[in-house]
This record gives sequence, C-alpha cells and structure tokens, in this order.
Amino acid sequence: MKLHLFHLRRHFGTKYTAKITSTSPTGRSLAAEVTPPPSPPYDTRGYLLPRRDLICKATQILLSTSSPPSLSDPFSDLSDYLQSLSLTLTPLEASEILKALKNPSLSLRFFHFCPSLSPNFRHESFTYNRLFLILSKSTNPSRFDQARSLLDHMLRHGVRGSISTVNILVGFFGNGDDLERCIGLVKKWDLSLNAYTYKCLLQAYLRSRDSSNAFRVYLDMLRRGYNLDIFGYNMLLDALAKDQKVDNANQVFEDMKRRHCEPDVFTYTIMIRMTGKSGKTDESLALFQVMLAKGCTPNLIAYNTMIEALAKGRMVDKAILLFSKMVENGCQPNEFTYSLLLNLLVAEGQLHKLDSIMEWSKKYMNKQIYAYFVRTLSKLGHDSEAHRLFCNMWNFHDKGDRDAYMSMLDSLCNAGKMTEAIDLLNKIHEKGITPDTIMYNTVFTALGRLKQISHIHDLYEKMKQDGPPPDIFTYNILISSFGRAGRVDSAVKIFEELENSNCKPDVVSYNCMINCLGKNGDVDEAHMRFKEMQEKGLNPDVVTYSTLIECFGKTDKVEMACRLFDEMLSEECTPNLVTYNILLDCLERCGRTAEAVDLYAKLKQQGLTPDSITYAVLERLQSGGQGKLRFRRQNPITGWVVSPLR
Repeated sequence: MKLHLFHLRRHFGTKYTAKITSTSPTGRSLAAEVTPPPSPPYDTRGYLLPRRDLICKATQILLSTSSPPSLSDPFSDLSDYLQSLSLTLTPLEASEILKALKNPSLSLRFFHFCPSLSPNFRHESFTYNRLFLILSKSTNPSRFDQARSLLDHMLRHGVRGSISTVNILVGFFGNGDDLERCIGLVKKWDLSLNAYTYKCLLQAYLRSRDSSNAFRVYLDMLRRGYNLDIFGYNMLLDALAKDQKVDNANQVFEDMKRRHCEPDVFTYTIMIRMTGKSGKTDESLALFQVMLAKGCTPNLIAYNTMIEALAKGRMVDKAILLFSKMVENGCQPNEFTYSLLLNLLVAEGQLHKLDSIMEWSKKYMNKQIYAYFVRTLSKLGHDSEAHRLFCNMWNFHDKGDRDAYMSMLDSLCNAGKMTEAIDLLNKIHEKGITPDTIMYNTVFTALGRLKQISHIHDLYEKMKQDGPPPDIFTYNILISSFGRAGRVDSAVKIFEELENSNCKPDVVSYNCMINCLGKNGDVDEAHMRFKEMQEKGLNPDVVTYSTLIECFGKTDKVEMACRLFDEMLSEECTPNLVTYNILLDCLERCGRTAEAVDLYAKLKQQGLTPDSITYAVLERLQSGGQGKLRFRRQNPITGWVVSPLR
C-alpha cells in the first residue's frame, strides 16, 4: 500500500500502525504495510463498548462554532470525518453523543441525521430515551409536540421501548390523553411496572389534581408489594386531604405507620389541617400531641395549622397557650399567625386579650407587625384599639411604616377626627416618612365632606409651600369641596391654578366645575364651561350631561335640557337611570306628559330597570297631579340632588 504524504486537516479518532517497506529513489513516495486497528471492544454480555475518543471528536465537531454557519455544516463535517476513517456509529455511541449535546434542537437534528451515516444504522430504545430526557428538560413550548412526534417515529419504526421509556414519558407528560397513551405502552410492549413507574404515575395524577386515580395507583402499588417513601406518602396525603377524602387519607396514614414509614412533621401537619377543617378540633389536638411525643419539632407551618384548627373550634385560651409555647420554643410567628389570633379575638369579643399576645411575643414585635395590627383593626372598625397600638408603635420605633400611617390616617378621616388627622399628617416626617399626595388627598376628601373649608385652605397653602406638589386628584377634590360649600370664587381660583400647572383639567375637573357653578345658580357659566370642555377636545361623559341637564331642569329651561339629552344620544354617550330620572322629573313638572311617557319607553328599550324614583314620577304622571310631598336624594358622584322627587 502506497501513501502520499500531504498536510492533513483532520485529527483521526482511530489510530493506525504502519511499517515502511520501501521508498522511491527521489524520496517523494514510500510503501508501507498497515496494521488494521483492533476490533471494537465488547463487554461481558457481548455488547459493543462505546469508543470514547470517537464520541468526544463527534461531539466536538457538532458543537464547533469556529466557522460561520454559512461556511460550514457540522453534520457534513461529521459525515466526512467518519467516511475518511471508514467508521460507523453504533446506537450506543449515538446515545452518548446525544447526552453530550444537551441542546434539544441540535439533538433532534443529530438523531434524524444518524441513519444517513450507514444503511444498517437503526436507533434503539436507549437513543430514544436519551432524546426524551433532553426534551423533558427543555423550556421550548413545542417540546410536547416534539416528544409526541418522536414517540410516533419510534412506533412507526417498530422499536420496542423499555420500562424506562414509559417512566420518562409519564414524568414528562404527566396528565390527560398523553398519560393514558403512556400507560397503554406498558401493555403494547409487554412490560411490567416497577416501583419507580408507580411513583411516576402517582406524581403525574397528583400534578393533575386527580387524587382519585392517584389513590387507585397507590392501592395497586401496595398489592404488588411496593412501598412509597415519606415524600410520596406526604404528597398523596396532602392531595387527599385537600379534596376532603378523609377516609382515604386516614387509610393511607395508617398504612404508612404499619409499613414502618415513620410520619414526620409534614405528615402530622397535613392530618391536623384536614381534621381541623372538618371541625374535629379534639382530633387535631390529639395528633399534635402525638407529633410532640414522637420527637417531631413543630415548625412555623405546623404551629399555624394547629392555631388555625383551634381558631375554627373557637378555643381562644388554647390558641393563646399554644402561641405562648410557640414563642417559648423559639419559633418566630409571622403575619398569618397574628391574623389567626386577631380574627379569633375579634370574632369572640375578646380583643382585650391582644395585650397578652403582644406581651408573649414582644421580642418579635416590629413595626411590620404593629402596622399589620393597625391596618387590620382599622378595617374591622376597631378604631380606638388601632389608635392605641399606633401610639405604641409611634413611641417605640424611630422609623415608621408607611402603610400603617396611611391606615391610621384613613381611620381618623373616616371617623371625622380631622384635628388628629391633620396633626398626624404634620408630624409624620418625624418618623422618616415624607407625606405624599395620596395622604394629602385623603385628608382633603374628608375635610370637603365635612365642609371644613378653613382647614382645607390652610392645608392647601402648606402643601404648596412644603410639598408634595398637588396632582390632578388634589385639584378635583378641592374644586368639588369648595363647590359643595358654595365657595364658587375659591373653586374658580383652584380651576385657574390647575390650568396654569403641569396638570391639565380632565373630564372630572370640568364635571366638578360645572356642578359647582350650576348648583350655585350660575347655569350660563356652567354651560360655557361645557362648551369650553368640548373645544379643548374633552368628551363629556354621562355625569357631565346629567349634571347640566339637571341645571337647566331646575331653572325650568326644559327645551335646553331636552336639547342636551338629544345631543348626548347623538354623541353616543349612553344615558343612565339617573339621567332618565332627571329628565322625567323635568318633563313631568312642566306638564309635558306625552314626552315623559315617550322618554320612559326609551328607558325600557335601553334595558334599564326603573327604581323607586322612576316609579314615583310615573305615579304622579298617572294621577295627573303634581303632589307637594316629594323626597330628595343626593347623587354621590356629582353632589347634586338628582332625585326628581322634591
């Protein structure tokens, strides 16, 4: 055999041994006797062992990124490399290469490329398994379709899978029709389920929240002599308990103890939660005592679960005693712990016992816990208790909690304690909290509701001087508040300040201004603002039209009110029941009965349900009289009296 020496671009994955027998006179060629490489090694079972050097080189070629893709195809390079050495890959070597590639798309390409290397190449179950595993770790949304396609490919080519194939697929798909198809493969391939298969099936049903089938698999598993580990038992118990399958859960719990799988703190917690929700508080307590006797140390979840069961059983003293033991044992309560106790005390009218709870846990009390108590007590209407705790927080913590201060401010405003609210707003900076616009707006809203105009004025001046800057909500609240108090000049001044600020008037701003002017008798100016609003490109809404229609209705300008209603419809602004009631009352008072009846027909056509105000107007229409006994109701949106009953 003659070899011509030239520069080789490749590194061979297989070594050859040659003996030079002769050379030409010029030295440009030689003859050599080549010893063929040894045959591939076999293991004790007669299977070919993978050639590690070949696997490494093939992986290196496929993962190579040294050349741009347009100039080099790694699959073509791999084919050239194997052909140059007259080598063929075995399925086992292909599986090892897949393991090294990891990338799903590259692995799929390599998998489908392998048969082109040799007409005798045939994928076996372990190459399919390797690819199924790679797809199961992928995050690509198409991974499930790719796995289904790969399984179809496997079946189409008559490759018989192993129980490992089934285990991988069950763990991968986990529910629905795919799971049933995976189970069908066991019969198709004449396989036997092993312990790991049962575990995979159990977890698949549990992930699907199908505790019934999970329990069925569990029973079948026991019949075949397999056992679950502690993790599997806890998963199954948790699912059964959440589905309120108490008898099944108790059976699993007893099986667990009989089969020498000692329950842990999570097991007991699951059982305590289940019995507690069923109202069997005594059973929950018994389980908790057994857990302690077995040497299990309760964690935060276990304590909270037991306290929750005691709270459901309305056992206040036992819940507080358990809480004290929890703190003694160094288990720090969280917000959920305190919420259970606080709600129990409130429900049982024993809020005075909150002090003992706080005393027990004083080493854990921080501003977040204080803030939680303040927020919750304020929401539940216990303002005095919330204020007392707030004062404690104020005295013991240099830095405040914004949420707690906001809750306290809300509580004071809702209670009408405006002096205290303003005082808190002025002092809040002492605790490292800068008052924001939301806080000011909360106080402005309460002051406006109570018509405390002098306080509004002083607070607004302070806000402009010290900050924060007013926002569009601030301006709208102030315009509405001044209008409600009849201070039209002040409302107009605020509106002008709004126009000159970084904020610009919105639909609500104009609604407040129109309401203010109309309510105080200046209907023409209100109408001018309405036109100005439209000129600025703002579309009047149902509140705008309803307010202005009522303005004209109160001054007996019925034609103008009707014209506005028609304009409202033409602008595709749908009237609501308040709008219809206003106009119905206007028409009835002016004796335009036929038009009122037509308007009522439109109301019904629109699908609106008449209320007591509507029926009162209709009653007056039917009686033909204009009774003197009428009632008034204030619209919470506009502040106007929108009831047609006077």
